[in-house]
Amino acid sequence: MYKAAIIGAGAISSLHLQALAEMKEIEAVAIADIDEKRATDASAQHHIRAYTDYRHMVDIERPDIVVITLPHNLHKDCAIWCARSGCHILLEKPMAIYAYECDDILQAANDSRVKLMVGHTQHYFAENMIAKKIVQSGQLGKLVMINDVRHVDYYAASRPNWFFESARSGGGIAMNLGSHAVDKIQWLTDSKVAQVKASVSHYGAKGDVEGSVTAFVKTDQGVPCTISQSGYGGVHRDETEIIFTQGMLKLRTGVGLWISEAGEYRQLEAVQAAPPFVLQYRDLLGSIRTDTIPECSGEYSKSVIAAVQAMYASHRSGQEVVVQQQ
Repeated sequence: MYKAAIIGAGAISSLHLQALAEMKEIEAVAIADIDEKRATDASAQHHIRAYTDYRHMVDIERPDIVVITLPHNLHKDCAIWCARSGCHILLEKPMAIYAYECDDILQAANDSRVKLMVGHTQHYFAENMIAKKIVQSGQLGKLVMINDVRHVDYYAASRPNWFFESARSGGGIAMNLGSHAVDKIQWLTDSKVAQVKASVSHYGAKGDVEGSVTAFVKTDQGVPCTISQSGYGGVHRDETEIIFTQGMLKLRTGVGLWISEAGEYRQLEAVQAAPPFVLQYRDLLGSIRTDTIPECSGEYSKSVIAAVQAMYASHRSGQEVVVQQQ
């Protein structure tokens, strides 16, 4: 039995704890948060121990795995400290704010010989996995383009205030949700984003982060893709259109997958074998047991950060930016 400890008792921590409750091989033993009430509330709900200092928690509990769910600006220092303490790490996305911070985390994990996995959950939804198989199979011909659209109320009162502070979050909708779009495009196409032309806007009612991003990206395989995201309210939409020479797919992650047939869409059956967070933990566990690199590795996750940073650089310069993927 592997022991896991959670660092950060925000909303996402509950999804991790629910997943761990379904795992026979991993047991959640403790949670840490500087807000004592949040830590004790999570502790009482999930019958684990509470701490206000994650370092103290790790020193006392000696977990095999730590799950880091902190504000983005804290990812680097926390991950490095945990790696040097000998813990395998599941780090919530985005991996860090800058690619060079990813390098520092990777170095610490490699030096300490621990496994590092980043929480890109797009890889674990049934409809996404089926879409990827269809892309790879070539059954709809050559892939022509991908259009990824997401509209949410990014400024909802339920979102913690640190998301609206660029110094802590690294950015707004492009960093927090655009990283999902970049990951989805790269994973579906088995490629990396190579070029970016992007524009963001700052019309939010609070904070100093962007509330929308429009980006034209091209993968290193030459596939053109668009990313369009708005956080100013309106009608919620989360849809990825995948266009081939002989057909189309409409992907709504967490909802379903449709394939074009005789000029109309037909929904494909997509059975979720287990919740995405459970599948994520199984992947990490397999990596630990077989001493292999997990699918959502630190190296891969750094490529997502590099693409997001290229979006911001393109907006500032008004020019297309070549993504630095080394």
